Amino acid sequence: MGLTILSAKDYSVKLRAAIHATGRLGFTETTAKALGLTKESRIIFAKDDDSDVLYMINHAEDDLDSFKVMQAGEYFSVNTTSLFDALNYDYKKKNIIFDLIRDNSHPDREVYKLNKREVPRKQKKD
Repeated sequence: MGLTILSAKDYSVKLRAAIHATGRLGFTETTAKALGLTKESRIIFAKDDDSDVLYMINHAEDDLDSFKVMQAGEYFSVNTTSLFDALNYDYKKKNIIFDLIRDNSHPDREVYKLNKREVPRKQKKD
């Protein structure tokens, strides 16, 4: 019988990303550090055909399937406006936040399941 240590350091940080009203996916500073994001990083998105669950793959290479990570100071984001429009995510009326859960069923890739939470955006007063 083999044992695998499940280290607290791997489970103590909550990884999150949120869709901005512009459609960009922004990462918290903690998440960006945990994922090792840089301005050279790339992200691939995948959708489970049966459940519509969205997955994010931290990808090192630039290719036609990947989204370029952008950096402004310590802040990282991905221009996902067209993607979320195609998926019919109502990010203009709702705050859409993703909790990132590592999917270890793909040992050759860094894959995260995106657990979506939605809350209505506060309307700006005129």
